[in-house]
Amino acid sequence: MHNYLLNLISQKVSLTEADIDLCKTSFEPVLFPKNRIIEEAGTTPQYLYFVIKGFMRLFHYNENGDEVTTHINCPPGFLTSYSHFINQTQTNENVECITECELLRITKSNLDLLTSQSTAFKDFSIQVFQQSITYNETRSKELATLTAEQRYKKLIENYPGIIHHVPVQYIASFLGMKPESLSRIRKRINF
Repeated sequence: MHNYLLNLISQKVSLTEADIDLCKTSFEPVLFPKNRIIEEAGTTPQYLYFVIKGFMRLFHYNENGDEVTTHINCPPGFLTSYSHFINQTQTNENVECITECELLRITKSNLDLLTSQSTAFKDFSIQVFQQSITYNETRSKELATLTAEQRYKKLIENYPGIIHHVPVQYIASFLGMKPESLSRIRKRINF
């Protein structure tokens, strides 16, 4: 399982044998069934997850008690309630496996150790953080400026597998619309 992550990292930075060994000892492989909440709101996130296979989401409950999906992760990629994981504070978000998931996970202390002992992992972490900031800025802009249909088309263009693995209500929530609206859009554009 580690090779998947190591191959991704080596596309961005050069890894030494010591870096590879550090990765293998720092990241723990885990398998979770679908519909399993693996980090709960009201707790401090324990892990940063790297998704090898499967689909995950971050969600919270709004003031009406409705689920609001704030992030859907398609492999490969990292997922956690990031600011709460980094600061080791209580989160209001849940991390859920939508499908069965093969993951690598790392604790905050092991991540800190990894980035302090490896320049390659420190550089890679910075790149992941920069990509995350860019993604979140783009997502905010798209939610504010694109129509619901444009947001949906862009999502399935960038992540075509999502419509086969993620329930409509999660996709709709992530795109900032009701499931009924998304169903009408899907019928209209026949994807």
